[in-house]
Amino acid sequence: MLKVGSNTLTKETDNISRGKIEDLANQIATLQDTCEFVIVTSGAIAAAKQFVKLESKGKEITVKQALASIGQPHLMRIYQEIFRECGLLTSQCLLSYSDFEREQSRTNIVNTINVLVSNNYIPIINENDTVATDEIKFGDNDKLGALTASLLKADLFIIATNTQGIYTKESMEKGTPETIELVEDFEELAKQVVNSKSSHGSGGMQSKIEAASVTKKANIETWIVNGLEDNFMINAMNSKVPFTKIK
Repeated sequence: MLKVGSNTLTKETDNISRGKIEDLANQIATLQDTCEFVIVTSGAIAAAKQFVKLESKGKEITVKQALASIGQPHLMRIYQEIFRECGLLTSQCLLSYSDFEREQSRTNIVNTINVLVSNNYIPIINENDTVATDEIKFGDNDKLGALTASLLKADLFIIATNTQGIYTKESMEKGTPETIELVEDFEELAKQVVNSKSSHGSGGMQSKIEAASVTKKANIETWIVNGLEDNFMINAMNSKVPFTKIK
């Protein structure tokens, strides 16, 4: 299970980076013989902002929902085009947090995704922002990714972000970020977090810690990796880059 935030998808610019999605596709194509992938993606609002500027005739959250509605098809088109060039098939799944509260919905999610994966389709999941505002308000799909990983009993949950994992609080205060590479005491980890929001998304490191607490309860290992770098998953798997591994 891979979760990709807006900062990663835009490479910290104002536009969706086709190059970053190409990097994702190339890595997945390389790993597809040994790994099955489900992607939770943000970026619908960022995709819309490339094409439109909406007049604000309501609350800011409503405008963001409208932008998500416009941007989602564009985002999926970019994924589909680029992944197809690598011989990869994609599908769209829009979920809301309320779907995880109903047993029938949870069963439907698992059954649908299992059929897609068994037929070599990569499910690309986003929150259904048009009817639900949880991602917009609460955290850049980190929690959605964690809940989905837990529901699917994933072997590994990778959060692609814009840092080399989680840094120690002391090193951040000194201005020399140092990655916490292995976390076995989760309570200690929470004390290290410097609360900050991401520039394009609505997450930040706090929401990543909260997501990891969800996957930890499901006995799923979580990696927090710098998704801005090319080949970040393969490099992490080969221990070529610093990242945070939460056991």
